[in-house]
Amino acid sequence: MLEQINETVDFLRSKGVTDPDAGIILGTGLGGLTAKMENYLEIDYRDIPNFPVPTVDGHAGKLIYGDFGGRKIVAMKGRFHFYEGYDAREVTMPVRVMKYLGIKCLFLSNASGGLNPAYQVGDIMIVTDHINLLPNPLMGPNDDRIGPRFPDMGEVYDRGLIGRALMIAEKNGIKVHRGVYLSTSGPTFETPAEYRYFRIIGADAVGMSTTTEVIVARHMNLPCFAVSIITDLGIEGKIEYTTHESVQKVAAKTEARMTTIMTELISTL
Repeated sequence: MLEQINETVDFLRSKGVTDPDAGIILGTGLGGLTAKMENYLEIDYRDIPNFPVPTVDGHAGKLIYGDFGGRKIVAMKGRFHFYEGYDAREVTMPVRVMKYLGIKCLFLSNASGGLNPAYQVGDIMIVTDHINLLPNPLMGPNDDRIGPRFPDMGEVYDRGLIGRALMIAEKNGIKVHRGVYLSTSGPTFETPAEYRYFRIIGADAVGMSTTTEVIVARHMNLPCFAVSIITDLGIEGKIEYTTHESVQKVAAKTEARMTTIMTELISTL
């Protein structure tokens, strides 16, 4: 695996992607954050060695490098999912590449269904912990050069970054929640019984991404910060017909508030 990582890193450096301070992975309908980047270059995933190609609408499939929040960042405008047919290691390969490019922190966003009765469509949830129901990306042989066989997951999401994000949100008058994110394989949206089950076991929001990327980041000792945009509700009595298109529309409407938090948070690095 390390040989593939290095091959991809060498390619990206040859294109001008050098010494980024942070990496960002943007979820469904949330790629607009990259419009705030300056002095940027973009590379199509199809042209990057060992990179999968997203097959889902709302995921542009471009790696963008430039200035954001006063820092150099590398952003993934579109991510990969287990339900697309990729295995867990393929889904998370870009995280390893960003680490070896030099990022110090990983920032993630996703669109998710709200399970907590206090949540409403359009709310922002800062992820404080997660429940991973996807295949673990660390299964199989471990390369000790990359990370330990049994990484600790006691602090999956960085408490310092969460604390700073809460202060930024308060300063800007942005309402946020803190909660537990649960990931499933998809691509089906959840049944009412599944929503009830996920809430019972401790989840506040549910989606189809993020946790495997974070597991791999923590395997390499990368601090992580993640936000979920609540695009639909899985709360009894409030469940409505959900489509991929409706999820994208809500995510796009909420994106500006998320971008404010991300911009100011990254500027504090």
